[in-house]
Amino acid sequence: MATVSGTFSSPARGQGLPRVPTPPSGWPIGSYDTYAEAHRAVEYLATNDFPVNEVTIVGVDLMLVERVIGRLSWPKVLTTGALSGAWFGLFVGLLLGVFSQQTMSFAPILVGLASGVVFGMVFAAVGYATTRSGREIASASQLVAGRYDVLTQPRNAEKGRDLLAKLAMRPSV
Repeated sequence: MATVSGTFSSPARGQGLPRVPTPPSGWPIGSYDTYAEAHRAVEYLATNDFPVNEVTIVGVDLMLVERVIGRLSWPKVLTTGALSGAWFGLFVGLLLGVFSQQTMSFAPILVGLASGVVFGMVFAAVGYATTRSGREIASASQLVAGRYDVLTQPRNAEKGRDLLAKLAMRPSV
């Protein structure tokens, strides 16, 4: 079972993790091209009773990668705003319909839907107009590393290297 934790949701806060950004400590026991490979290595260590609470995965040679999703235009921005507003308006309309005194009335749903479309288009247009300044593309940014090193405390480094050497000899799945 894998647990994902972030800055605000760390279940291990009480285990001595630093509250401020701190360089990692430990000795390298493995180096991998992808995060998935490094994660697989740590999972392997965990299944072999290695003290994984002393393991750190460190991304080295960080890069910000921006992947272009498509071209932005006024029709696309307004359509996307209308659709997202419609979903929110439909949700609000359904809530109003459920809690209204009238039985089987579609008026709250239709009002919510129409209001959602209008407000969605307005907010999308304002957002696009204020940030446009030459931005004609939609993109998604991602922080990736050139390689991922697995570190552990010196007292367990030899055992960790031995286990990861065994993992490297197994055929990858």
